[in-house]
Amino acid sequence: MQELHDAPLAPLTTFRLGGPAARLVTATTDAEVIAAVREADDTGTPLLVIGGGSNLVIGDKGFDGTALRIATTGFEARGTSLELAAGEVWTDAVARTVEAGLAGVECLAGIPGSAGATPIQNVGAYGQEVSSTVTEVVAYDRRAGETVTLTNEECAFSYRHSRFKADPERYVVLRVRFGLEDAGGLSAPVRYAEAARALGVEQGDRAPLARAREAVLALRAGKGMVLDPEDHDTWSAGSFFTNPILTDEQFADFHARVRERLGDGAEPPAYPAGEGRTKTSAAWLIDKAGFGKGYGSGPARISTKHTLALTNRGGATTEDLLALAREVVAGVHRAFGVTLVNEPVTVGVSL
Repeated sequence: MQELHDAPLAPLTTFRLGGPAARLVTATTDAEVIAAVREADDTGTPLLVIGGGSNLVIGDKGFDGTALRIATTGFEARGTSLELAAGEVWTDAVARTVEAGLAGVECLAGIPGSAGATPIQNVGAYGQEVSSTVTEVVAYDRRAGETVTLTNEECAFSYRHSRFKADPERYVVLRVRFGLEDAGGLSAPVRYAEAARALGVEQGDRAPLARAREAVLALRAGKGMVLDPEDHDTWSAGSFFTNPILTDEQFADFHARVRERLGDGAEPPAYPAGEGRTKTSAAWLIDKAGFGKGYGSGPARISTKHTLALTNRGGATTEDLLALAREVVAGVHRAFGVTLVNEPVTVGVSL
């Protein structure tokens, strides 16, 4: 187990932002992960768990405690069952499932981060969410002091949420198990309209598995959502805000404000989100509130490819990023009465 002191954390995040950790431990086995967590808990040391660093906003002062980088490896496919170690690079794991002819996560290609983070956030894109394929999550329960296995139902998945996100200090994910599908070289049914158009199929139809992955990668790259060290549009956490889910009453008020601002014929994006609830688009809200692609004049700006991504153009600080995020949140609320919620986890800072 590697241990460093006063260790830079910015290189471990896709934002490339944040100060150092008092101590950085890199664990390459489940036993090392558990040992590091137990040591922190036994000594009362603050603990920050880092996977791929794609969903983290770390304060400029850094982290005064132990940062645990999970670098475990393991990809085991048996029939249509798949088990991934938490430290596996997610986008590489997706590529391997496609090569193995297994469908169910191909539309989650190109998402940065580690496999262990996917159930925490209930990662989703282009009509797929991991909640539809995760069968079990093996985690270390810090409260009980033991390793536990949680079923899909026990994970309490919802939109970009889970039991792990609801109680972030309790569980450290060790392994994730998936139930995938052998559809004879075809993808799962394509649910997302944009992906269906790119593939030339109808929504609900299947497409060749490898082509589905490639189409999603191309769509993501066009929005700056595939990591590229030379492209500052990818120095981000992907989608910085979740899509708001509104009650019927909230949506009616929002709809009235949209028409007041944009004209009587204006219609905001609206998607069913359960009884009495409607989901709308955070990207649309940001754009219509006056924050277009490339907005900003400092080292932190909105992506030139996608309004939902806030980016480090090089030389930014975390405070630069948060100032931009707060400006966007305030502007959207002023325009439409909707409060945007950040998707990345903040460490030592808040909006």
